[in-house]
Amino acid sequence: MMKLAPSLKALINAPHSRPGPTSAPAHIAEVYRAVARDAAKHNVGNQPWITISAAATITLNSPASLSVLHGVATDETTASASGRSENPIAAAELIREVGLKCIGFNGIPRTINVLGAFRTALSADVVAGLATQSTRTPTPETLAAISARGLTLWRSVYAGVDQKLLDKLAESHPDLPVHILNSHYGPLFTDPPHHGDGGLANVGRALTSLVGITCLRAQQGVGPQVLSHVFGLRKAIADGSWKPAGTGADALEQVRGVDWLATDDGSEWILRTVDTIVDALGGSNFAGAKL
Repeated sequence: MMKLAPSLKALINAPHSRPGPTSAPAHIAEVYRAVARDAAKHNVGNQPWITISAAATITLNSPASLSVLHGVATDETTASASGRSENPIAAAELIREVGLKCIGFNGIPRTINVLGAFRTALSADVVAGLATQSTRTPTPETLAAISARGLTLWRSVYAGVDQKLLDKLAESHPDLPVHILNSHYGPLFTDPPHHGDGGLANVGRALTSLVGITCLRAQQGVGPQVLSHVFGLRKAIADGSWKPAGTGADALEQVRGVDWLATDDGSEWILRTVDTIVDALGGSNFAGAKL
């Protein structure tokens, strides 16, 4: 059996390296409630504000706070502020789907750690109701469709400069645009056909842009990418891809207020909301963080 020297173990877990997750501040529930109340004032639905809050919390690596967010999103206090509370299972599905999409902006490790701890903290009845069937397993028959979905999304987000940007990325490394399109935009950022049929949450075009803006803002140090995804949200409004496939009340609720979020005032609200959550969690622990 392989063993590590005690000194190496100690160095791996040295306090200055921040080896563990971010703890939940005592006031984090009130921070999320304030976000919910402010969202309601601007007629922004539950799913957009939960998406923003979850993405910021996952980026800051705080699974304990994510559990608090789930509680706030599903309690009656939130319902009185926003007009409705979320079903506990549906809220958990939304949060973990946001966590999955955070991989494309934050990397894999934080999503693994945060979603694992999040599931452990959920009540047994909620865990029992979570979907267990994967929808993203590629097959030879689906690869072309996955690639096509990725390119369609890319063209929507970067309309007007999409091909120019792909060419620029290829100059950095010929496989960079290939990886971005075929590992992130196609299989991850787009929802596969019938994705929600088994209970998984659909985080469509608009909410995915919110995930991108939020993760990148919370990271710090990547202002050009924040700008790109702010424009990407506006382009979703312009090309109509922000609208859900369904026309029922639940589908429309998913994107309530997104058209306002794409305005100057709305986008400022997104950024200030992310900043508030980041500050509450002790500041960014990505670029520029003070150790």
